[in-house]
Amino acid sequence: MQDVTRTNWWKRMILRTIAVTLIGLAIIGPLAGTLIWSFAEKWYWPSAFPQQVGLKYWKASLSGQSQVMESLWVSLLIAVIVVVLAMLISVPAGYALARYDIPWKRILLVIFLMPQAFPQLPVFINMTSMFYRYNLVGTVTGVVAVHLVVSLVYSVWITTAAFKSIPVSLEEAAVNLGANRLKVFFRITLPLAAPGLIASSIFVFITSLDEFTGTFFVGAPFIQTLPILMYTASMGYNMQYASVIAVLLTIPALFFMLVLERFLKAEYISGLGV
Repeated sequence: MQDVTRTNWWKRMILRTIAVTLIGLAIIGPLAGTLIWSFAEKWYWPSAFPQQVGLKYWKASLSGQSQVMESLWVSLLIAVIVVVLAMLISVPAGYALARYDIPWKRILLVIFLMPQAFPQLPVFINMTSMFYRYNLVGTVTGVVAVHLVVSLVYSVWITTAAFKSIPVSLEEAAVNLGANRLKVFFRITLPLAAPGLIASSIFVFITSLDEFTGTFFVGAPFIQTLPILMYTASMGYNMQYASVIAVLLTIPALFFMLVLERFLKAEYISGLGV
């Protein structure tokens, strides 16, 4: 009996190890290949590993006058602007949706979700045709507007959930003690909602930094962000430069996801179904 139990235990361990290995390869494999390509100076088929490795492409990409650095600063500038605008919209909107009995509240939340509910290609094509009328195509303003439309679903929904997770009784107690509504919001509600607002900002920043389709239709070729430059490099089969850009895009995403794990609390997730 013990032999049978021990055999079953070993079978489960082997199957579990195989499953974890396959999942790890599926997740880490593409990232590992990209990282290797970014250091490969010579890599010819059919060799399984690069014939020559070094920092040639990293040095060229990170030099002050390189296209990569120019595109990086443009991407960061656009992402920061989008975060600021998204929070200026979503903080008052999220508080109102969380605290007041607004007519058609669920429909309003669904409207913010609409850009993500449909295939993005026809949505961005229609936006491009509209932006042509107002001379927004090929401008930073147009790209910011596209990123903002895509990002509002995260900022509004998460911000609404963050405010909803704060007990109304705290605000009512402060009002009963003589504080006005504005002071209650800035002294009590906003600090308590800060982790949710930070999580919302991170989602918006990462979404803007990685946005390709909308930037391609509205901004290219005049506005060149990192995803656009990576696409151009990969289409020219310049795998080293494309891989360096991919790694540069992955680093902030991984960093902010670790930060997000700290700030995105369970009560915010439960509040998403407002």
